[in-house]
Amino acid sequence: MEVLVYLIPIALGMGAIGLGAFLWTLKSGQYDDLDGAAQRILMEDDDRPLPDPERAQAEADGPEDVHKS
Repeated sequence: MEVLVYLIPIALGMGAIGLGAFLWTLKSGQYDDLDGAAQRILMEDDDRPLPDPERAQAEADGPEDVHKS
């Protein structure tokens, strides 16, 4: 039973640390936009460069130094 003298304050301290961390996340805005992150996963990224039509045609034609007969 003497061990409870140590365990109860340790448990209360850990609970207070957890509560403090939760309140800090609320204050910093971690839970403001929960749906935004879920929607961003589904959105297509538009930051890829568009293909260059001249380069695509050159790749389709093959190397320039090959003689065609």
